[in-house]
Amino acid sequence: MARRSAPLLRRLVDAASPPAPQPLPGHGGGLARRTVTYMPRPGDGTPRAVTLIPGDGIGPLVTGAVRQVMEAMHAPVYFETYEVHGDMPTVPPAVIESIRRNKVCIKGGLATPVGGGVSSLNMQLRKELDLYASLVHCSNLPGLPTRHEGVDIVVIRENTEGEYSGLEHEVVPGVVESLKVITKFCSERIAKYAFEYAYLNNRKKVTAVHKANIMKLADGLFLESCREVASKYPGIQYKEMIVDNCSMQLVSKPEQFDVMVTPNLYGNLVANTAAGIVGGTGIMPGGNVGQDYAVFEQGASAGNVGNEKIVEQKKANPVALLLSSAMMLRHLRFPSFADRLETAVKRVVAEGTYRTKDLGGTSTTQEVTEAVIANLD
Repeated sequence: MARRSAPLLRRLVDAASPPAPQPLPGHGGGLARRTVTYMPRPGDGTPRAVTLIPGDGIGPLVTGAVRQVMEAMHAPVYFETYEVHGDMPTVPPAVIESIRRNKVCIKGGLATPVGGGVSSLNMQLRKELDLYASLVHCSNLPGLPTRHEGVDIVVIRENTEGEYSGLEHEVVPGVVESLKVITKFCSERIAKYAFEYAYLNNRKKVTAVHKANIMKLADGLFLESCREVASKYPGIQYKEMIVDNCSMQLVSKPEQFDVMVTPNLYGNLVANTAAGIVGGTGIMPGGNVGQDYAVFEQGASAGNVGNEKIVEQKKANPVALLLSSAMMLRHLRFPSFADRLETAVKRVVAEGTYRTKDLGGTSTTQEVTEAVIANLD
């Protein structure tokens, strides 16, 4: 019975099968092929609200550039803008509520008083939202000559404790005690973030930066945590380097570094040094991320507020924050918009016609912004 049914089954299958694909004209007789590489989810293209904090100094100039470019490329984001300034006693509750609701924020620099005055609002944001990882991508941009070539460093810095814990008090008049707090939980968390970033982005090496030869307990705990996490990623090379030697190696042979993971203070110093090596703080993107929220800003803190002369002349460099906004678009899962923006920015830098003073040019913020818009694909 089964043998007699086989021809009938074949005819039924043949009748139900789609016709064979026909050769495409002009393709050498090859068959038409379509490969699905990404399956959009419902709601993927829905516009997303983003909290915007213009900030102090050059902040309104560079965040204004971001708004113009986003509008020109019809990016699926819209902004909720809040005025926050570094001399405020605290971050307004409405701002925190907005970031919690939107999950994402982009901001200009906030001035932090030196010595006396209010505490840093940047630190308040990081602690309130538990933005435990700071990520700064320091790499050479095509067409921008620097002393070192082939630099492509990602600095991942623990963002909530260490010397930035804010635990200071005057023991007796003339004697101040400042506490450096290192915990196993935060050290393991930042180490896992660094190794997972390296794994997902095909990075080959993670370097832990420390001062455990002197701070044997605090930095020793940080190193111990990094080693435990490193043992779970055998395909990624793990290295340790004392921060003194790391500073020297950065300025003499920066191309040896790939991903760097650091406690709080060292990461700030390393990121700003690495930024200077590849062209300055005006071109380095960055972000602060946690489990639930992300705040994107200029990657290197030095100069993120600028000075009065730059503000008056309106010649702040918008490149860093534009690249940070490309990072934000990827975070929001809008990769095509991120690629368009990043490509346009790098094209403007490579052509060299429109550059601000820090990159050897004379252009204003608006001129660079318009050049980026003109180069959008």
